[in-house]
Amino acid sequence: MTNRKLALVIGVGPGTGAAIARRFATGGYDVAMLARSGERLTALARETPNAHAYVCDVTDEAQLDATLATVRATLGEPAILVHNAVGGARGNFLDIDPQILNRNFQVNTMALLYLARRLAPAMIAAGSGAIIVTGNTSAHRGRPNFAGFAPTKAAQRILAEAIAREIGPKGVHVAYVTIDAVIDLAWTRERWPDAPDDFFIKPAAIAEEVWHVAHQDRCAWSFNVELRPFRETW
Repeated sequence: MTNRKLALVIGVGPGTGAAIARRFATGGYDVAMLARSGERLTALARETPNAHAYVCDVTDEAQLDATLATVRATLGEPAILVHNAVGGARGNFLDIDPQILNRNFQVNTMALLYLARRLAPAMIAAGSGAIIVTGNTSAHRGRPNFAGFAPTKAAQRILAEAIAREIGPKGVHVAYVTIDAVIDLAWTRERWPDAPDDFFIKPAAIAEEVWHVAHQDRCAWSFNVELRPFRETW
């Protein structure tokens, strides 16, 4: 146990999740990082002070409960939850395997419900805390070939709003951060090899805004937050 506050970051991959973990660690938090890939998490924990790796599939309630018990025993109660895990797949409604939609719903929406139910009570008791959910434009509109993804992100956003309206008056800030952009990653650079640098959004810039939203003055809380490069059409 330390005197530092604890941020729980779900879905720590090589881009946004890792950047968020680093931002909270440099901001003075202990950071519990959850993901299904243990090798990547362990490497990130080694290079990030006060960051701790926990391999967990957050769609599995038994795994989640065991992991949260370990986190609480070693680091304390989370003051911040960032739900960055994402399940996604392209496909139209006629061709896509319905189980893909179900799996994405489990990652994007049900995992948020599981986490909020387990973490919000302590935040409410403390009268403070934040739950930040990262999303994208699929949470706001359905497009061809997104039938297995967009419905789950829309449900995620509405669930986050329902939670915000419930626990905001009790002192817990809930926000939904829509990332309307192509995130700057190795595979996106390969997919858009001729795109200029300002076509992409940097993970560190996303992390900085997540940090800002998590620390807004309670007299000026945001719920819907949208991020996009200045050249992005919207």
